[in-house]
Amino acid sequence: MKAIDNKELILALEELEKEKGIKKEYVLESIETALVTAYKRNFDSLENVRVDIDHKTGATHLYAIKEIMENANDDATEISLEEAHKINKQLKIGDSVEVEIVPKDFGRIAAQTAKQVIIQKLREAERDIIFNEFNERKGEIVSGIIQKADHNIVVMDLGKLEGVMPHKEQIPTEKYHVNDKIKGYVLDVERGAKGAPQVIVSRSNPDFVRKLLEFEIPEIYEGVIEIKSVSRDPGNRSKVAVYSPDPNIDPVGSCVGQKGVRIQNVINELNGEKIDVIEWNEDPSIYIASALLPAEIMAVDIKENERFAQVIVADNQLSLAIGKAGQNARLAAKLTNWKIDIKSETQFREMLEKAQSEQSQNNEVENNEKMPEESQIENNEVEESLEEN
Repeated sequence: MKAIDNKELILALEELEKEKGIKKEYVLESIETALVTAYKRNFDSLENVRVDIDHKTGATHLYAIKEIMENANDDATEISLEEAHKINKQLKIGDSVEVEIVPKDFGRIAAQTAKQVIIQKLREAERDIIFNEFNERKGEIVSGIIQKADHNIVVMDLGKLEGVMPHKEQIPTEKYHVNDKIKGYVLDVERGAKGAPQVIVSRSNPDFVRKLLEFEIPEIYEGVIEIKSVSRDPGNRSKVAVYSPDPNIDPVGSCVGQKGVRIQNVINELNGEKIDVIEWNEDPSIYIASALLPAEIMAVDIKENERFAQVIVADNQLSLAIGKAGQNARLAAKLTNWKIDIKSETQFREMLEKAQSEQSQNNEVENNEKMPEESQIENNEVEESLEEN
């Protein structure tokens, strides 16, 4: 059956394989499956049919699969033994046989179907290419134009596909408007409606700050300075711990830049979010004290096994150390991954005095409990002495 221009089809599929990497065999198999559906739909057929396309020549054949009966009662699904023997003398009742059929006007339907399948496979291939391209860009920063913005979701045009920023990935203090150009952090790449790739973008993720600093500060990008940790209250404040193995490099100074110009560029991108850059230290006491900046710390008592730190500050530094609504202490705990309890000097002294008072009371109770026993011993000793005399 000359359903399709066979030669052209094979040449087109071979070209497609070279240019787009879509396997010819895969497309032909998809066309065969689609032709079965097209035949049944266009000819209201209940027949069990099979389409075969020669993968070398493109020759297309349509077969009805029929069961061999003594006498056929349903021409769509059955064939008489007499008719079957005209095809193959070895066939018997109960066997199945393929009978080639040539429906009128099926060549045009086949050509349309093949075209639709090829277009579909091209779209799928392009989607796969874009998906893989952006999948490799996870953890990078992208720029896009806002197409849609409401309370729940922001949709960005990223060129080849769209980026979606859910409500939880937005900075709470920011307002987004259509046609604004913004940057975002590629959090994930998913398959959206009909398999189309969709980029999940974030501006609230701590790694967005990390990548902005890497982009702005060459020493971080080159690995001379390492970002050890980032903690963030999006839109309000971030804390970043940096470190350099080179003693000649000031990691904090390099990140802040002359007159704060480097860090200011990042702050501008985050619409005024404050950024505390502190130096990481392997000594947890020093590290925790730095993490609580701008507060001045008097002492840090470490319980290594519990990863717990008791921090003492001057009375006038307590509110600064804790921060508004506990923000400074919370960010420091996230940054260092230590539990931190902050006490003022007065609170700590009161706590010590209370502990000492309780200890004194406990000692007194213990002494009182021991006294009857000691009196009994003394009485026994007196009695023994009297008996001896």
